[in-house]
Amino acid sequence: MPRPIVATIHVAAMQHNLARARACAPGAKAWAVVKANAYGHGLQRALRGFADADGLALIEFDNAVRLREMGWSKPILLLEGWFDAADLHAMAEHGLAGTAHCAEQIALLERTPLARPVDVHLKMNTGMNRLGFKPADYAAAHARLRAIPHVGYITLMTHFANADEAAHECLPIREQIRRFDAGAAGLDAPRSLANSAGVLRMQELGGELVSDWIRPGIMLYGGTPGGGSAADYGLRPAMTLESELIGIQEIAAGDFVGYGSRFEADRAMRIGTVACGYADGYPRHAPTGTPVMVDGCRTRTVGRVSMDMMAVDLTGIDSARVGSRVVLWGEDLAVDDVAASADTIGYELMCAVAQRVQVRED
Repeated sequence: MPRPIVATIHVAAMQHNLARARACAPGAKAWAVVKANAYGHGLQRALRGFADADGLALIEFDNAVRLREMGWSKPILLLEGWFDAADLHAMAEHGLAGTAHCAEQIALLERTPLARPVDVHLKMNTGMNRLGFKPADYAAAHARLRAIPHVGYITLMTHFANADEAAHECLPIREQIRRFDAGAAGLDAPRSLANSAGVLRMQELGGELVSDWIRPGIMLYGGTPGGGSAADYGLRPAMTLESELIGIQEIAAGDFVGYGSRFEADRAMRIGTVACGYADGYPRHAPTGTPVMVDGCRTRTVGRVSMDMMAVDLTGIDSARVGSRVVLWGEDLAVDDVAASADTIGYELMCAVAQRVQVRED
């Protein structure tokens, strides 16, 4: 018998969340971001969940080719672009678009003849300082691309650092939009600006944020980039990680729980042991008090998470017994709530679910 820990993927929730992203940006085309194995949800399930997307965007060349082999015929965008000439030939062969974010990539494209044209997203660095051309250099980069015979459509692109914070003191989204507009002035091409945080703020920003293509990622899986709960935005969890109680201990005041004896009981308590640990992808650094659901009741973790198990407080949950259902995150417990308690983000939790965890669909 397999261990009772299971990740259930809700394909209908993925479909719903894509529809919510579209509703936030009427008229825009949508890239569904499926990097990191669709944020841990699986590429095959992403194909069904995001069948209505206009394109799929990811990082990994091998997975882009897999998507073609699995039957995806609509556009595919490589968000980090190409790394060598072999990548460019693969893009031409499989009909993949790529992101150009530095002069070295454009130079490689200039000297690599291709059998058929490739579409390019030209990335501007508007302040995140990760990838992209500075606004002052952007028009020249665009002109270089435009002069290459084997370049097809060019889309103008940037990435927001703080779109989830309305008035970030260092780099507000409006400042990034201003920089983009200045750098792209006079360039007649579609724009791809809005990540999940930008999509969720498009109505608030009105005409300030014009994005012909949107690039929703975390919101498609039922998480948020910050600044509100997923439920507030009408999003549904696309993954439920659940397990069972495999043991119960009755402890007295002064007893300790777990490695390092980090938790000391201040009264008599019932402690449940859950078949889930950091080798399953649950964060080892999650402190006592991280929320968890047992038999439909919200409670907390206690002590240090170990490799294969974790302890939970069963105070007030009289129905709890060996075999009781435990929800680590998902339906009834937002992944963002767990992430906030563990001082991380929902992205990391979903992407970190280990291969040894059973996966099923509802």
